[in-house]
Amino acid sequence: MAGLSDSIRAFLQELSTDELEERVVEYVVREVGNGRRLDEALNDPYVRNRLSEEKLHRVLETPEVIAALEQSIASAFERKDFGFTK
Repeated sequence: MAGLSDSIRAFLQELSTDELEERVVEYVVREVGNGRRLDEALNDPYVRNRLSEEKLHRVLETPEVIAALEQSIASAFERKDFGFTK
């Protein structure tokens, strides 16, 4: 019976992890959409305190984060603001 309870515990842990990752994805997308740089958003305590490096890599691969980055890059080209100092 211990095997079953361990399996259920692992399943529930995975569900809570997925929900947490979804909240972090929403946060990162919102922050990048508000004009913050990706590295700034990823280094926020909100993100760092919730995800391991492995989980952070998974977040970076989500379509929502990729789309936010693409939009951020497109906006930078429109403004001709590439983050370089003059």
